[in-house]
Amino acid sequence: MLGLKLPTDPRWVNIVEKNIEEILTDHAYCEQKATSTAISLIVSFPEYSDLVTEMTALVKEEISHFKMVHDKIIAKGWVLGRDRKDDYVLQLITFFPKGGSRTTQLVHRLLYAALIEARSCERFRLLSEELKDKELAEFYRKLMVSEANHYTMFLGFARQYGDRKDVDEKWQQLLDYEADIMKDLSKTETIHG
Repeated sequence: MLGLKLPTDPRWVNIVEKNIEEILTDHAYCEQKATSTAISLIVSFPEYSDLVTEMTALVKEEISHFKMVHDKIIAKGWVLGRDRKDDYVLQLITFFPKGGSRTTQLVHRLLYAALIEARSCERFRLLSEELKDKELAEFYRKLMVSEANHYTMFLGFARQYGDRKDVDEKWQQLLDYEADIMKDLSKTETIHG
């Protein structure tokens, strides 16, 4: 369903299991960055009214997810750690060349967002199925559904605003590139790393 070309190494869950505090901190910042991405799309492309409407709803949803993750951290007696760079996203966003028309820039940003959400969805599924902490597993099962909806929304907007054939070709190329990135990841207790 997600179209990912390389599944996450299942051993990644073992790494996560050993340091739940780290994964929750990283996850909280992922939700915060997703909120920022939605705001940035509103600011950068205000003329796309349907996009603005959906991104406004997404801002509310993503910040509520941040709060949910932060509440889990607090409930466990921890505090939110510092943000750290996301090597996955930093590598991913180098795929498309900078510049081009506004429509091209928008499509590229939407495709990046769709792929990040797809990978998050896949990771949340693994956590929901494999974590020994059943409460946390259920938490990730619920979030997995949201990530799947976000993935399809972003990909749908890319196809709506760009030429469908061109967008689908770019999507497949981006999926191939992401698979290469993933070969060197899945070794840390981060959502994407």
